[in-house]
Amino acid sequence: MPDQQPLNLTSAIALVTGGSNGIGAAVVSHLNTAGATVVIVDLASTESSAQTVIASLPQPSNALFLAADVADWLQLRAVFGEVRRRFGGRLHLVVACAGTMEHHSILEDRFDVDGELEEPSEAYRTIDVNLKGSLNTLKLALYALKSSPTSTSTSSPRSITLIASTAGYFDGAGTLAYTASKHGVIGLLRASQTEARKHKIRVNAVAPFFTSTHLTSGIADAWVSAGLEVNSPQAVARVIVETAVDPLKEGVGVLVAGRYIRELEHTRMGLLSSWVGDEVSQFMGRAGAFFERIGGYVLPGPR
Repeated sequence: MPDQQPLNLTSAIALVTGGSNGIGAAVVSHLNTAGATVVIVDLASTESSAQTVIASLPQPSNALFLAADVADWLQLRAVFGEVRRRFGGRLHLVVACAGTMEHHSILEDRFDVDGELEEPSEAYRTIDVNLKGSLNTLKLALYALKSSPTSTSTSSPRSITLIASTAGYFDGAGTLAYTASKHGVIGLLRASQTEARKHKIRVNAVAPFFTSTHLTSGIADAWVSAGLEVNSPQAVARVIVETAVDPLKEGVGVLVAGRYIRELEHTRMGLLSSWVGDEVSQFMGRAGAFFERIGGYVLPGPR
């Protein structure tokens, strides 16, 4: 096969949450190498790491750090507002990389100082960052992208890429809060398509399997010793950026497991008949057409 042409994103403005470390930092590097101006959005406590990332970039003058907790609507809204002011309303690519994982088993019995069963506050934080943070990013990104000056240039695509996980489709690891939150991210992917398509904005997701980051450090040696496939952050970042800029990728969920890269969302729908049977599959198709015809689900009013 002929070599692919180098990616040219010189006219693109990109925003990456969680861009100070791990996969997010690798995405920042990949985008910057392709010429994009990149805004790193992460916790204020990560600014030093973010500045190290920026200093390592081939075009450090085309990157900046803005602090925000993605789970805090007001902080994240202020960041999107600052991006709008700095770049004249232009924004093309948003990648929601910010994520975390619980540090102990959520269903393990833990007790407070009074001997009472402890509230699973760590689970709440994981769900807040991974799911609420992705929702906040998705909503603000949709507003910013549909308000951005339109461009027909292939170097200025408009897309949002959510970072899910194989835990958003499968789970055998027992990471309850993380798994629940990543299933929720897949729900955001599916439920956002109708609105995004109205504005010709593509929303996709990438679902990495085991990747060498802080979140996997506790089992990294055992995983490698078992001979299992390992993702590098750089390899995952390449798939994320390719998904973000490919005009043919819309509503996809891309599994990345070492050498194995598979699309899951369209595949799932293609297997619907074998999953639920032809009659139910046909019924679901008619129901989907009904909702499309009436413009979506008619939401109930408050009681």
